[in-house]
Amino acid sequence: MKKHFFLLIFSLIACSALQAQQPTAPAKPQLVQFSGMLITDAEGRLTPVPYASIHLPDKGRGTYSDYRGFFTLVVERGDRVRFTCIGFDPVTIRIPDTLTQDRYSVVQLMTADTINLPETVIFPWPSREHFTIEFLRMDVTPELQRRAAENLANEYLTEARKNPDIVPYGGPESANFYLRQQSREYVYIGQTPPMNIFSPLAWGQFFQAWKRGDFKKKKE
Repeated sequence: MKKHFFLLIFSLIACSALQAQQPTAPAKPQLVQFSGMLITDAEGRLTPVPYASIHLPDKGRGTYSDYRGFFTLVVERGDRVRFTCIGFDPVTIRIPDTLTQDRYSVVQLMTADTINLPETVIFPWPSREHFTIEFLRMDVTPELQRRAAENLANEYLTEARKNPDIVPYGGPESANFYLRQQSREYVYIGQTPPMNIFSPLAWGQFFQAWKRGDFKKKKE
């Protein structure tokens, strides 16, 4: 009995020594699902800030907000998060290390850092009096009047608008075209846009043009 007792005591001591020598596994990081929305009050009302950059300076990774200003990112407790966007002051926050849940949400306000300067009109004359003198001295010959009338004729302007090389698109026209493209993309976001090849109306127009002979080779 004494021999068995000593063997049991020796086994327990040896197991305790082996456990003490084994290194302890490092604690797993406490991950948090960090979500939120970026907004601004630059226009006098709260509007989302789309396509802003959200990154972790200490980790070298991040994400960006969608067109509604929403974002989501996996972080750790105590991480620093930096929000940047062109036209807004950068903002840096820290994830609280006292969180008891694995989710954390914020609504971050972005402040505009642009300055709108008053309009400035530059004239080729130093003063209004010089402009009056030059205007009165201007000799408008019939030839110049004829060229001006031709350049401002509705027929010429209609044909010129069809060629951007002659009359390039202005700012309002370019902005209108871009906004129309964006609206079409938003309508079909998350799904495949329709294709004209599957449109019965397009096929009907094709057969009508075929019957009329629109695709026949014309003789020179």
